Amino acid sequence: MMLRAEHVSVGLGGKRIVEDVSFTVREGEWLMLVGPNGAGKSTLLGAVSRALPFTGEVELCGRPLRSLSGSELARRMGVLCQHATSTYAFTVEEVVSMGRYAHQRGLLGRSDPEGAARVEEALAAVGLAEKRHQSVLTLSGGERQRAFLGQVLCQQPAVLLLDEPANHLDLVYQKQLFELVDAWRRKPGRAVVSVVHDLSLARRWGTHALLLHQGRSEGFGTVREVLTRDAMARVWQMDVAGWMLETLEGWREV
Repeated sequence: MMLRAEHVSVGLGGKRIVEDVSFTVREGEWLMLVGPNGAGKSTLLGAVSRALPFTGEVELCGRPLRSLSGSELARRMGVLCQHATSTYAFTVEEVVSMGRYAHQRGLLGRSDPEGAARVEEALAAVGLAEKRHQSVLTLSGGERQRAFLGQVLCQQPAVLLLDEPANHLDLVYQKQLFELVDAWRRKPGRAVVSVVHDLSLARRWGTHALLLHQGRSEGFGTVREVLTRDAMARVWQMDVAGWMLETLEGWREV
């Protein structure tokens, strides 16, 4: 089991945001966290990444999440947020190299025999090897997000957590980002958990889904099992599938 959450609850500001949610993620799976605004998706992701306090139990690669040191957690889990930014003119290569921090050993933490090779692999994976010496501040939004994805991949995590990573990217960069992540998760010993608002992306790329509504689970299983017409209508209070099909009508004559 790559990731297991049992009866996870999160309270913020005296209010319960996530209530008694459980799920599992196995090798090769891509779990989509879906639901309306305010459903608790990003809060749940914050709990399982240990960014937020929670009750319940979470295991990462068979280890209790609370038992892992910071460097152990970083070697097993990588997190990419929707607004990954830098206020300094680091080069692309420098940004990607920061993902090796948890693997450094020795005096002042500088010994990392595999570091250079892993940086090269990450730069190649995100298609930014030719821009390695360019400042991230000069990149387009999509390129910048790929640079930070390269940083996360350089950590060599087993589980990748994505919080709306392509939410503000145009279609070309959305496609590139999801294709990169999909290729990554298909290799042995890897899995992905994503927060998404676009249900079309969830159905296209996800293997499994967790449907949240008002902080509670409304369904967990394969994407087709969870994102049914009835379930979506119950949660969103509208015929979601009908609306999706209606919006696609304009493309039939293109």
